[in-house]
Amino acid sequence: MKAPRLVYADENGQIFDHPVLELAGSSAGRIRTPEPQELIPMPEGSELFLLPGRYPVGFNRTENKMEILEDDPFSPGEKVQAVAAFMAPAHTQILTAAYRTKPDAPVLPLFSYTAVGWMDGKFWVCGLRVDSDTRQDIRFFDREKIEKGVRKKVKEYPDNRLVRHLSKCALTYGCPAANNYFLERCEAPLPTSPSCNARCLGCISLQKDSGFCASQDRISFVPTPEEIEEVAVPHLEKAPRPVVSFGQGCEGEPLMQGKTLEKAISKIRNATSKGTVNLNTNGSMPDTVSRLMDSGLDSIRVSLNSCREDYFNAYYRPLGYSLDDLKKSLRVVKEKNGFASINYLLLPGLNDEREEFEDLCNFIEDTEIDLIQMRNLNIDPEWYLKKIGFRARGRPLGLLGLMEQISSRFPHIRFGYFNPPLRC
Repeated sequence: MKAPRLVYADENGQIFDHPVLELAGSSAGRIRTPEPQELIPMPEGSELFLLPGRYPVGFNRTENKMEILEDDPFSPGEKVQAVAAFMAPAHTQILTAAYRTKPDAPVLPLFSYTAVGWMDGKFWVCGLRVDSDTRQDIRFFDREKIEKGVRKKVKEYPDNRLVRHLSKCALTYGCPAANNYFLERCEAPLPTSPSCNARCLGCISLQKDSGFCASQDRISFVPTPEEIEEVAVPHLEKAPRPVVSFGQGCEGEPLMQGKTLEKAISKIRNATSKGTVNLNTNGSMPDTVSRLMDSGLDSIRVSLNSCREDYFNAYYRPLGYSLDDLKKSLRVVKEKNGFASINYLLLPGLNDEREEFEDLCNFIEDTEIDLIQMRNLNIDPEWYLKKIGFRARGRPLGLLGLMEQISSRFPHIRFGYFNPPLRC
């Protein structure tokens, strides 16, 4: 059976496919070859990353064993380094890159690292498209149109600090959500909170003494309800299938600004009944969530790395809340006829363990959520597993197997990647 070849990079960063070794991937440290159904052509908009201080691992089919690649087969004695793919939005990784880490290797930046190989003249990744929505497909992001949209919005709202903040997100960081705001389409972000009540290992907007560099600056002010309304209402009125969402990667926890959000949502809903007002949150304050629902909030998405409390606490390091508070917040939304989902931050080999599956089933039964957003956890896999004290417990189901069993037990559950529009 034909399989993708291992790809690796030389010390100058040039990428090659190996003449013999095949692609292998990692499932929380368990190295294996992917099944055919776990492979897709690398999606447009994905990127290739070099993994410094890490030897690639590939499968030698002739000898039926995994091999660590330490030398360039085309230039014996020359150093090599592993390669991974950072997949485009709407895609979920099934296996991470397989490698052997050197003792002096640096901690990897806050991205996800999908196993990638080469076959039939193109790159292949161990993943799947989990959401058919094209809102963040790269082909829709024309830089000139985004810049034009930024100029238009800044001119229209010259005193709105939130508009200026989002312009930096779009032009400096290339944030897809911010891009969509300036293109007046799909889902627009409403960051509001410079503070947080969690100390997530993988926080992309604030890192202190972690060895990581935050990938973007956190918002430094709390927008007024009026500033939020100026961003949200025109978007809900004009955009196709519109969503506006509190809780973005460039902020802390939006529930920390509950009173501001409550006033802003009331203003939005007094101005328009169109579109979906969504909250991305850690779910730490159920009473605040209840008040936001009463103000007109439509949906909530709660982030969760694991349904096992020890892994949850080790990753989020919550200040004054627990996993039970998160569940209460989701139940409040369902009791008030809202739409509830989880932002399931996945690492293959951990989230598809049998024990995690059973705990996830209990979580679904307890909260009655509607959707599981299958998101990749952006973090160095080895560093993360060590920090949370991971111990492998049995053979994983595989993420495809996990999804199949969830669908069998809970037919109503949807899988996706984005916050769905609930009304036009």
